[in-house]
Amino acid sequence: MRLDECLKNKRAYIIAEMSANHGGSLENALEIVEAAAKAGADCLKTQTYTADTITIDCDGEAFKIHDGGLWDGYNLHDLYKEAYTPWEWMEPIKKKCEECGIDFLSTPFDTTSVDYLENIGEEFYKIASFELVDIPFIKYVAKTGKPIIMSTGMGTEEEIREAIDAIKSQGNNNIIILKCCSVYPTVSSDLNLNTITDMKEKFGVPVGLSDHSMGGTAAIAAAALGAVVIEKHFCLGRDIPSADSAFSMEPEEFAAMVKGVHDAELALGKVFYGPTEAEKAGEYTNRRSLFIVEDVKKGEALTDKNVRSIRSYNIQGMKPKYYEEVLGKTAKADYKRGTPLDWSMVE
Repeated sequence: MRLDECLKNKRAYIIAEMSANHGGSLENALEIVEAAAKAGADCLKTQTYTADTITIDCDGEAFKIHDGGLWDGYNLHDLYKEAYTPWEWMEPIKKKCEECGIDFLSTPFDTTSVDYLENIGEEFYKIASFELVDIPFIKYVAKTGKPIIMSTGMGTEEEIREAIDAIKSQGNNNIIILKCCSVYPTVSSDLNLNTITDMKEKFGVPVGLSDHSMGGTAAIAAAALGAVVIEKHFCLGRDIPSADSAFSMEPEEFAAMVKGVHDAELALGKVFYGPTEAEKAGEYTNRRSLFIVEDVKKGEALTDKNVRSIRSYNIQGMKPKYYEEVLGKTAKADYKRGTPLDWSMVE
């Protein structure tokens, strides 16, 4: 389903993030598109950069990763050189998305990648968390007039507001922001999903989740909080080595998450009291009501021995709230055990 349709129908838009999971193979990339579509994704996302457009080739300490995580020991330029998706792949990936009936989306990281994506007909844009503070770049993307989905990992309230204001300053009000924790993978205690509700109130734009945690629990919880977009990294298999495979979802896991998200949306439903149509069809099966539980003769008093509130399958007597009012009244006729009690039967 298209993004605008999902927003209209209050259905979460599911993005499968390919990132580096093609492992350097266009064949893998196209297979990922097919697998993501089959798993229920609405959109396949790539990243459009080169190592030189996102950083510089430098061995200085400022460019070395020492965080004990997945990429510990890497030089940034080397990491991005290994992980990037060749730009000439974008058109065949976009075409494959069209063939599979899902949207194509890519994250640009500099003005040249925006220009390239404009030339191949990108319909909307994603801004990554690390670019949240690059206001000139955000304004350049906003000038395209295309809708923007923006991750907010690490962002303070002030930084998020500045980025939103930058987009709006270019006359672009088509903005969705994503709650995100920029740790790969993210542990549950760092997700802070209740922030989604606060973000909707504070910033006045639709809010979703860019999720780097393992499994689908966070995505389903986010859907229950009203997330309009769910983004998860997607791979053919974590046994296929890439910079992102360790925290990406395999097709069966992704499909289960998609089902869980949409089931959660159905379960939220609407504010509603009383019997549902299904309950009406069952005539309030098993609901308690007042029944004659011992044979009663005409003129005999109704007592706690011959009248009780019990469950019945599909025929009910009077509501139990009348129990005390009924006690002491007399039967108008003979009634057998198992007869539902009605006001017409007492005097």
